[in-house]
Amino acid sequence: MKGHIQQRGKTSWRLKFDAGRDEKTGKRKVQFETFRGSKRQAQTRLAELIAAVAQQKYVEPSKVTVAEYVRSRVDQWEQDGKITARTAQRYRQLVEHQIVPHIGARPVQKLTANDVEQWHTTLRTSGRVRGKGDLSARTIGHAHKVLSRALRNAVRFDVAAKNVAALEAAPKVDDDEMVIVQDVPALIERLRGHRLQALGMIGLLTGARLGEVLALRWGRVDLDRKVIEIREALEQTQKYGIRCKPPKSRAGRRDISMPDALVDALREYRKERQEISLKMGVGKLPDDALLFAKPDGQPRAPSSVSRSWGDAMGIGYHALRHTHASQLIDAGVDIVTISKRLGHAKPDITLRTYAHMFSKGDAKAAAAINTALATY
Repeated sequence: MKGHIQQRGKTSWRLKFDAGRDEKTGKRKVQFETFRGSKRQAQTRLAELIAAVAQQKYVEPSKVTVAEYVRSRVDQWEQDGKITARTAQRYRQLVEHQIVPHIGARPVQKLTANDVEQWHTTLRTSGRVRGKGDLSARTIGHAHKVLSRALRNAVRFDVAAKNVAALEAAPKVDDDEMVIVQDVPALIERLRGHRLQALGMIGLLTGARLGEVLALRWGRVDLDRKVIEIREALEQTQKYGIRCKPPKSRAGRRDISMPDALVDALREYRKERQEISLKMGVGKLPDDALLFAKPDGQPRAPSSVSRSWGDAMGIGYHALRHTHASQLIDAGVDIVTISKRLGHAKPDITLRTYAHMFSKGDAKAAAAINTALATY
């Protein structure tokens, strides 16, 4: 494989080399690269390029920017069904708010690990929209995940030589970022008689996600068997509005056993809903009726319910899920059972999310890891 160096200036060199054959035409391809440095350095660079071509690691020059490429990948992932509309919407928010303003203009091929490190620093100090304040490590981690996934694709499709986001880890998420209800009995007492009691009790005592709870129908709540069947989740996106869809993974389709306290609360709630239905002249509640519907039977917007819950209780609804997991871990329940109850695709997802909760007892942590490994 041949190469040639031509001096263009005092410390400027034009590198010419054979880049193999064009797959479409079969003709030999000749590539050029401008290099600045000494002649010895230019010779070394030319040797690297020739070796990369020989090892099929050479990537042709491209001016596509990080913004252009990551946006196109999110569109492609959604089109291919690799991510849901809801996830695509969240990814686009991260792209436009956290990636594009800071490194979006950089060509993908010129992005470095140092750029990624500086990007993390910027997000930590002034990463909020319009630069008002810092971002949490968790949000930075989400943005980093999107960038890294896109760059993995760039390597796969010969747009970039390497995934520089994999060389620089995202900031570590502090344990205290995860909100856990410390006094569960007090919260239950606070919920007693509240309009959000049933909604809160389900989240607290089953660990179900808000979208899953809002998609629950009475035909999926067996108060005699004490089981809730999760078969749908409510999704709210700008593209599709509010709609019910299957859980995002096979593991999300699950049956969750209910403690007596939740069964009692739901019996009372069903009685209340039935009385309201009769007063409105609708008749008996049908099995396909949503537990938490609007007066006209239509689903409630998750964003609106989330705000109402936060305003009334002072914590996010997702904190109930974390609290439920914390209680199970503290009680010594094995990690596989916890993972299935939460609807995680694999036990290692549960371990990564809640690993710090096992620090109170190494024996529990070791047992959980042994159980998880035994499933593979």
